Amino acid sequence: MTICVSTYKIIGGFAKSRHMPSLIGGKDMDYKDIYKEWLSNPYFDEDTKKELQDIADNENEKKERFYMDLEFGTAGLRGIIGAGTNRMNIYTVRKATQGLANYINKAGKASQGVAIAFDSRHMSPEFADEAALCLAANGIKAYVFESLRPTPELSFAVRELGCVAGINVTASHNPPEYNGYKVYWEDGAQITPPHDTGIMDEVKAVTDWNTVKTMDKAEAVEKGLYENIGAAIDDKYIEELKKQVIHWDSIKEVGKDLKIVYTPLHGTGNIPARRVLKEIGFENVYVVPEQELPDGDFPTVSYPNPEAEEAFALGLALGKKIDADLILATDPDADRLGVYVKDSKTGEYHSLTGNMSGCLIGDYVIGQRKELYGLPKDGAFIRSIVSTNMADAIAAYYGIELVEVLTGFKFIGQKILEFETTGKGTYLFGMEESYGCLTGTYARDKDAVVASMTLCEAAAYYKTKNMTLWDAMLAMYERYGYYKDDVTSITLKGIEGLAKIQTIMNTLRDNAPSEIGGYKVTAVRDYKKDTITDTATGAVKPTGLPSSNVLYYEMTDDAWVCVRPSGTEPKVKFYLGVKGTSLEDADAKSKALSEAVLAMINKI
Repeated sequence: MTICVSTYKIIGGFAKSRHMPSLIGGKDMDYKDIYKEWLSNPYFDEDTKKELQDIADNENEKKERFYMDLEFGTAGLRGIIGAGTNRMNIYTVRKATQGLANYINKAGKASQGVAIAFDSRHMSPEFADEAALCLAANGIKAYVFESLRPTPELSFAVRELGCVAGINVTASHNPPEYNGYKVYWEDGAQITPPHDTGIMDEVKAVTDWNTVKTMDKAEAVEKGLYENIGAAIDDKYIEELKKQVIHWDSIKEVGKDLKIVYTPLHGTGNIPARRVLKEIGFENVYVVPEQELPDGDFPTVSYPNPEAEEAFALGLALGKKIDADLILATDPDADRLGVYVKDSKTGEYHSLTGNMSGCLIGDYVIGQRKELYGLPKDGAFIRSIVSTNMADAIAAYYGIELVEVLTGFKFIGQKILEFETTGKGTYLFGMEESYGCLTGTYARDKDAVVASMTLCEAAAYYKTKNMTLWDAMLAMYERYGYYKDDVTSITLKGIEGLAKIQTIMNTLRDNAPSEIGGYKVTAVRDYKKDTITDTATGAVKPTGLPSSNVLYYEMTDDAWVCVRPSGTEPKVKFYLGVKGTSLEDADAKSKALSEAVLAMINKI
């Protein structure tokens, strides 16, 4: 559910004042001055200047493009493609890369090099090359994939090549007019403290275009500072995925009988997902033809998000035509997986949320490993704080630790690194509600390719038991409880919208509710203050997690509500979970709690 209120501009994870001057050029200037500078400065190419000349009479467009600098946030860059300081273009990409290069050089790690991947979006190959040539001009070797690759393979490549960092040019599942730039560190995870703030500071310190370096591609290649990578990394990545297979026997027995529909949604998943499924023994994989080939326009969907129902329209049609067992969709950079599974009793296809598919995969992987090999005493199931409590129930059932981290898969990656460096904790599985999970530690980001593979393997295993994936899901509900999780967001645009979001957070922080929707609040977690307060005793203990503007209410009957401003959109998000006695009961309780949350917020 989304409620829209007013108008605001947010890019790269940070809201900015419309009156903030640009510092590029070394002095404060308003947007009109910066627009003129881009037209007159020989640094900018003629195509850029032509694009800007075409908007000479459009004052609002000039303001939108130049009122601020595209912000390098904790996830890197993300914005609309076009000319201007507040747009994704070769110059903003160079500037970001110069800051990254400065950070790498100051850390004394230039010799390790940087891996670079890109997706199917407009300008992705060009942005990848611009980043590579800026690095090369700073004495840092760039390993650039020769064609589009998924995000998880970039994460793998950073580790495999021993790089200090990685860059992935992608805007994930944003609309087609967007592109983005994600930065990874040497552990293969997206940047976390202290590297995120360190790199951000270096990017902000680049205030003069004359300090932004680049070089000729032929020269970079000749000097050994630009190297294309591809097939060799692909092979090693696929081999790592295949190592995660548990039941080769089940695939051999029934893999040829399973019918799988897959769509890459015009993105990067097409080749690796189909390759790994074929190599492990699935013969009947039907690709949605209209969505098979890379296309930055994403012509078959309004935006390429496997969480959206419309993304499955063509896949479902094909699935019904061939009587598919399951239907899979990966987003453009192939880190998120959406799933529909068939109910053999009714013939219907049920959609699985990220929580449901994550738990289905996690339960299968952990359960089968326990049965075949036993589990380590310090085994851990890691989830984000806004993911389902069913994960907790799974962890308890198998006698392993449940570890909570802040929202963002990079924190799961950070926890894996902590396990490795301390020798305490063994990673078994990690997931977040936003349709992402990871089996194995070969990468440090969510991987929709391995998720697709493992889910198909699970389908084969359950088929040998005369069960479908939907049967397995129902069995999990019976074993662990009928958990239902949802997210509601309120969109609050404009400067007044930002103020309203802050008011909501401050009000809830200062006056915590004692009950929500008939559920008594038993504990209040304030991740900004690092406190967990027992409402009955008043006892306070730390959250143990980094500071974040997030409030979480533990409630009776295993219900919960979490409130968090979005990092990438002008929204405040309300995550919630309930536990019912049946699917119908859980649905009703979830709907009632969602309505109660909105009613509470409307009073603020």
